Amino acid sequence: MNRKPVTAALMSLFLLSLPLAMSYAQGKTSLPVKYEELTAPELVEAVELSDGICLIPLGILEKHGPHLPLGTDLLDVRERALRAAKMEYSVIFPEFYFGQIYEAKHQPGTIAYSPDLVWEVLEETCDELARNGFKKIVLVNGHGGNNSFLPYFCQAQLAEDKDYAVVLFSPGYDSTTAQKVEALRKTTTGGHAGETETSMILAHRPDLAHVERGADQSGENLERLEHLRHGYTAIWWYAQFPNHYAGDGSEANREIGELLLNGQATQLAELIRILKKDKTIMKLQREFFDKSENPLKTRQ
Repeated sequence: MNRKPVTAALMSLFLLSLPLAMSYAQGKTSLPVKYEELTAPELVEAVELSDGICLIPLGILEKHGPHLPLGTDLLDVRERALRAAKMEYSVIFPEFYFGQIYEAKHQPGTIAYSPDLVWEVLEETCDELARNGFKKIVLVNGHGGNNSFLPYFCQAQLAEDKDYAVVLFSPGYDSTTAQKVEALRKTTTGGHAGETETSMILAHRPDLAHVERGADQSGENLERLEHLRHGYTAIWWYAQFPNHYAGDGSEANREIGELLLNGQATQLAELIRILKKDKTIMKLQREFFDKSENPLKTRQ
């Protein structure tokens, strides 16, 4: 039997696979990062390559002034996740627009699901991802209305035994980016569809950023509950911004948007790298759940 053709074929196969193996080692791959774009066999590879990490970028459907799309939060947060996944491979779950948005129900376009449904959809999504091998689930929040909901959701993961961990991405203050943004800004107020948020849409979806309409409505803070010191009430946002618009989006700048998107994407990629190496979270969770079965035996 002539073994030369077989040997040559195996060598050719090895050489063809070498670039892919090297790209895997460097954190780069031809595998899609979007969950919905993976084939079933590719999903198995993606779980291994990502070390079981899946990102859930959470946005919402709500008014964003008179000039930005209803899905602004969803579009921006997915863009940050995509940029991070290109730096450090991880899988990104499809569009997730279930969240807390009751304060905007008076405006056209808002989709506000019931509290129980919002919770259950996120809970079952995490359960299903874990069943499919993703044991490290990262929530990437793009909507201010979720700022109370998501930390509590994470804390509630200790209510019953889980074989996976949920981590909420919590970006830190980036002084370098902040200084660059501040030098470019033309306004001093905002927070919802204002200069900075409009700038982010302008950076990656300029076709949806109607900057010229940004001055069509007022984004002024009416301060109608300033007398209610030391108290919190659900109507606080409506009392300040009944137009569901805070700031002035007409002053948007694409450079600001790029700085903000890249700044958070870099921090998210860093978190992904840390989670790929981490063995402590799951170890501590297992220890906690075991001790919770019989707290009287926990050493005092």
